[in-house]
Amino acid sequence: MSESRRTLMRRLGWGAFFTTLTVSAAGTLRFFFPRVLFEPPTKFKIGTMEDYPTGTADKYGVIAVSEEFMEKQRVWIVRETDRVYAIFGKCTHLGCTPKWFPDERQFKCPCHGSQYYSNGVNFAGPAPRPMDRYAINKLADGRIVVDKSELFTVDQFDDPRCFLKA
Repeated sequence: MSESRRTLMRRLGWGAFFTTLTVSAAGTLRFFFPRVLFEPPTKFKIGTMEDYPTGTADKYGVIAVSEEFMEKQRVWIVRETDRVYAIFGKCTHLGCTPKWFPDERQFKCPCHGSQYYSNGVNFAGPAPRPMDRYAINKLADGRIVVDKSELFTVDQFDDPRCFLKA
């Protein structure tokens, strides 16, 4: 083997060694800085009672369903004749996100066909129970806050933390 060939092989060997060492060090350092999933805050403001207008209610007492917070928070704000509450936008069958159809005044789950009245109570499909609701309260300045850390099921819908009197 000529001297230049030996030099080339030596350099390739050292290059492979340092490349392996660098990749291993990078993997070790990456271990100390894990990926972090940042979730939105559990409490968020949705405005004041005046932001949710009164009007004619449907046969379930619902006047309006607001989709303003659905995309970022997965929450519908429902205004009834005498209360306001927040519905968790998750089908109780397998957790898909139902869609609100204002013309039909219903929520429909695209995954398996569950259907809910405008107040979130199930009436068709495999959903075993109504959609859950979040805690909701009013601050001293009149703004309404939804607290996603507290979830209420159908047997708790009369809990005062689950709705605001209008």
